[in-house]
Amino acid sequence: NAPNTEVYKNAHCSWGRFFSQYYWPLGEKTTCLQIGSLGRLPHHFSAWNTQITSSFHTSPLYQAAPIFWIIVKPAQKLLAIILGRSIRKWWRTLPPNKRELLKESARRNKWKILLGVSVLGVLFVVFYFTHLEETPITGRARLLVFGKEHFRELSQMEYEMWMEEFKGKMLPETDERYRAVEVLFDHLSESNKDIPQISALKWVIHVVDEPDVNAFVLPNGQVFVFTGLLNAVSDIHQLSFIFGHEIAHAVLEHAVKKASMVHFLDFLSLIFLTMIWAICPRDSLAIVGQWIQSKLKEFMFDRPYSRTLEAEADKVGLQFAAKACVDVRASSVFWQQMELAETMQGVPKLPEWLSTHPSHENRAEHLDRLIPEALKIRESCNCPSLSGPDPRLIFKLARQDMLKTPKDQETPNSTKQELSKPKLDFPH
Repeated sequence: NAPNTEVYKNAHCSWGRFFSQYYWPLGEKTTCLQIGSLGRLPHHFSAWNTQITSSFHTSPLYQAAPIFWIIVKPAQKLLAIILGRSIRKWWRTLPPNKRELLKESARRNKWKILLGVSVLGVLFVVFYFTHLEETPITGRARLLVFGKEHFRELSQMEYEMWMEEFKGKMLPETDERYRAVEVLFDHLSESNKDIPQISALKWVIHVVDEPDVNAFVLPNGQVFVFTGLLNAVSDIHQLSFIFGHEIAHAVLEHAVKKASMVHFLDFLSLIFLTMIWAICPRDSLAIVGQWIQSKLKEFMFDRPYSRTLEAEADKVGLQFAAKACVDVRASSVFWQQMELAETMQGVPKLPEWLSTHPSHENRAEHLDRLIPEALKIRESCNCPSLSGPDPRLIFKLARQDMLKTPKDQETPNSTKQELSKPKLDFPH
């Protein structure tokens, strides 16, 4: 809030020194950037920047998940397949008269069978509602099957896995980029220390020297930021929003929620998997039925739920950024840049329902609807007034100018130079 203004100025100074090494032309002296001055956007995107931003994704590829899933889940499916196949073979070996007797018995006891199935369904419903908890901040109901403390212990195992993978690629704490990220992240957490889930965690920064445009936060507060992301963002405000988004994932315990929902749906799918292998007359048809079932589960439940969590993290992350006096208008600009990057590369646009994340366009529109509320939060925190034009307007004009530029004006040499990593005189 008001006391944090000076902290944020210091963050700007540190970040300004870092960005001056990579984005400002030689000869332009950058000392300390004042609040609001970092809202500028690049007048154009190089082919290199376009190429790297198209691969951006946040959060780890593998959320912290119970280790027994790796062993038990395939074993559960295998047992369901064996059980279903055994039922089919048993039915085939029965004499015709016994089959008719069983069918007749089923018809006579159809109400008892229906009652048993109904009781089973009620038990599942009771289990679901007795394991619902209120999500921090948003107050939305969520399913929790695993204990949070146990899950944090498992996330520690994942942390050790990532540290082993990135061994030798971590930037030292003396590196200017590390210090800038640390100052910015500390400011975000300090500005939101009134949130118990934020103040309770010990946030540890790791900056990985990798070209991937990526950042993620583990449930135990371990933060991983890739240098590719630092090279891809246009200003400190965009990066602050991304950090806020990742903090929101950890605070809202999305890893636990996703793991619980997936586990619950997988358990239900075992019943249908057994039925598929019992009913289908041949193994080949059962395999096709199993594939259809898995795809229906993925596109009707798994991916929509992931998109819901991403949208929730965008909303809460924007609030975190607003309380830290960030220019929240830059958040939607980032996703517009992502969309433009794919447009310039000719990447085909896939339907949103095929993805685990909202489309860049819908994400930007969603943030635009949330920005007025975030600006009110920012104002209530006694943040300095935003100066200069709206970065969304600047980006819109820059985008129009960029798309009007004929591609045939680019020479092979300039194209080759743009595809390489930018030098110190990379224009901003």
